[in-house]
Amino acid sequence: MDRLTWSLVLTVTLLNGCMGSQSPSLHEASSTNQGSSAFDAIFSPPSPETIPGDQRGEQIRLGYQIVVRTQEYAKAYVGNALNCTNCHLDAGLDPNAASFVGLSRVYPEYRDRVGHAVSLADRINECFERNLNGKALPPDSSKLQAVVSYIEWLSQDVPTGSRIEWRGIPKIHPSRQPDPGSGKKVFTARCVFCHAADGQGGLIAPPLWGPRSYTIASGMARVSVAASFIKANMPRTRGWALSDDDAYDVAAYINSQPRPDFSGKAKDWPRGGKPPDVPY
Repeated sequence: MDRLTWSLVLTVTLLNGCMGSQSPSLHEASSTNQGSSAFDAIFSPPSPETIPGDQRGEQIRLGYQIVVRTQEYAKAYVGNALNCTNCHLDAGLDPNAASFVGLSRVYPEYRDRVGHAVSLADRINECFERNLNGKALPPDSSKLQAVVSYIEWLSQDVPTGSRIEWRGIPKIHPSRQPDPGSGKKVFTARCVFCHAADGQGGLIAPPLWGPRSYTIASGMARVSVAASFIKANMPRTRGWALSDDDAYDVAAYINSQPRPDFSGKAKDWPRGGKPPDVPY
């Protein structure tokens, strides 16, 4: 993709990320529970025109391509049919879908799941291993450094130490126990057009279970995480269309289906604190 085309695509993505979805659960909760702060960051991704025309700029563009076209640009490290942008929507620019904006400012960071501090590159490799059912990129890999450079570029206007209120996915809470049977009905009515009745997706949507989907050690394999993602982002371009309970039911149905195992799962949460909805 040439520079002009890439710039146009990213510009549209930026506009969609900033204008397309409303997130009352995120923004209302933050203003109510945390109050305003001089250290609250503003969600303001940089313009594509700020990408330098040097080698670092080429790294940033390569990182973007890896995120959007993981199957093509990093296939050797992927073991399923997913791309990074299937979870980090709009190439990491959607503030309701685990956005990359500001992410480089929080690393290195301690992670309970592994029991030690990890770098941004470590966290990227966790995604390759767990979400993409693949393998870690070598530390000196140009592809790994490209994804790091892309995230650092997206984060350049977020002050270090500021509070990134859009980090992760806006959390929701059910009013009752999730019901996979009810979730199957909602899935059939609202999700099969894109993901197919067998959950294997197609040209416009990824597989949600089976060997071509995320592993049991992925964050999305937790019902609470999947439900929050579904609520904020699904059906695509029409997030916030389901009730919290319906989103939890759909997540419970999807995550009741078979998916790849993860060989390193026995080492997770070495100091305790494993969330109750981790499926192992």
